[in-house]
Amino acid sequence: MKVPTLNKMVKVYIDAAKIERLKCGKPSEGTVRNTLSGVRTFLRWLNDRRDKLGYERIPFDEDFPLVSIIKPKLIHKFLADLLSADVKPISALSYVTQFRQLFAKWTLPYYEDHGWKVPKFPELGGKPKTPRYIRPSAEQLLKVKEWYKALTAIQPNNHSYNLWFVATMMLEFGMRNGDIMRINQSNFLEHGGQVFLNYTPHKTEHSSGRIVKWPVHCDIWKKINNKIPTSIDMEVFFRLNKIMRSFGFTGTKGAYELRKISIDHVYQKFGAEMAVSLSGDDIKTIIHYYADPSQPNIGNVRVSDLL
Repeated sequence: MKVPTLNKMVKVYIDAAKIERLKCGKPSEGTVRNTLSGVRTFLRWLNDRRDKLGYERIPFDEDFPLVSIIKPKLIHKFLADLLSADVKPISALSYVTQFRQLFAKWTLPYYEDHGWKVPKFPELGGKPKTPRYIRPSAEQLLKVKEWYKALTAIQPNNHSYNLWFVATMMLEFGMRNGDIMRINQSNFLEHGGQVFLNYTPHKTEHSSGRIVKWPVHCDIWKKINNKIPTSIDMEVFFRLNKIMRSFGFTGTKGAYELRKISIDHVYQKFGAEMAVSLSGDDIKTIIHYYADPSQPNIGNVRVSDLL
């Protein structure tokens, strides 16, 4: 059996992912994009290394490099150089994890069909995890509350209406960026005199597949009914990132903190089951990424009084 080059593997991986997705719903298009991003990051680093050693850079579309070079020593060097370039440890591990997806078990039969022998990707431990969610300080939450309260005065004919709409979808309904950009009038259904937001989060449609059905406050519905933006530019999210960072949020996705605040407060007030209903994620994901069980808010209580 022959040893392929990375660029040939990538071409087969892209086609194989489409077939596999038809069969079992995975890998998602997002996973494929992440894999290709990891491959590009690795190849840029490899070409930078060739530069330092006095060799010419080689375009990715040429047969470069043979996959047999992927060995623990090289991957460790890749990681070390990323960290030396001030890349955060979790981001460095994520690049390697994305690259490793090119060697996933489900891909091997497709590579074997081409007569290729693909070596096992070096073991580097488990998939890196984002640190557990820590609830923002009372001061930060007050800043968010006062800012959003002022934002509610914006009307549909205002140039900042899209900013209010995005902030509302994240804070009041815990939505992700992509889902907000896809939402339209058909995602709002009326039942028994109550309007509900009704949609399936794109990120979990092939895992939990849970439909989110969440009540829309009458004041919000009056404002957005037949006035849902038909297009939302990414600049709105960039603007929101800057605003959230000005409140002291230091994550890479400042705007995403509004989704976390939304889910955590529903978790605090109504419990994990309702937080699941709002987010579309499972309880395990809620507890790790969106809620802070280490800070209970039930006040002065004796369990014996509950008996």
